[in-house]
Amino acid sequence: MTTAMTTPTAPVQFSVDYPDRPLNRTTSALRLLAAVPILAVLVAVSGSSVVWSRGGQDAIVGAGGLLFLGPLLMIVFRGKYPRWWFDWNLELQRFTSRVVAYLALMDDRYPSTDEQQAVHLDYAYPDAGRDLKRWMPLVKWLLVLPHVVVLFFLWVATGFAVVGAWFAIVLTGRYPRRLFDFVEGVMRWDQRVIAYAVVLTTDQYPPFSLAAHPGER
Repeated sequence: MTTAMTTPTAPVQFSVDYPDRPLNRTTSALRLLAAVPILAVLVAVSGSSVVWSRGGQDAIVGAGGLLFLGPLLMIVFRGKYPRWWFDWNLELQRFTSRVVAYLALMDDRYPSTDEQQAVHLDYAYPDAGRDLKRWMPLVKWLLVLPHVVVLFFLWVATGFAVVGAWFAIVLTGRYPRRLFDFVEGVMRWDQRVIAYAVVLTTDQYPPFSLAAHPGER
């Protein structure tokens, strides 16, 4: 059984398939330990550059991260959003979401670096000249502050929800559906804010909602 995606016209579509089956109790119980290798990979592709030096020779062993300043400048001065920058940001967010879902015990399959698995995320590619106002990237950081405050408390609550789910999975092998829906909703809300204020793919202000469809309760 899978959760429904948002409508195709939504600028951000996010869902996680509910595991309507027994989850692996052992890997769930030891999730933090099991996740160390994939977290190292995520840090390598999303962190700052790290220079390794030996014998007078330097090598960059890690680089990456979300592209923010480049798209901002292109939108403001050229009214463009290069497609390969968009694709990089989207794929990095997909990978990050798979790792977060794994840490949140929502899937017991090890996160793939390229396959979507149980986590589905899409951003609508914008026609920057038509869909994005040139001055908006300069003020989005300010407009999104109410979301940042709310998300802080929601992520704290998510931590408690995951702890509760950990006990439920270890004892029964099942993820309580209401806890799952709450964690999924927080991740969805977070992705809407990231798309709006960080990767700058939409000017549609994020709704204050956990639901896949903003009109849902």
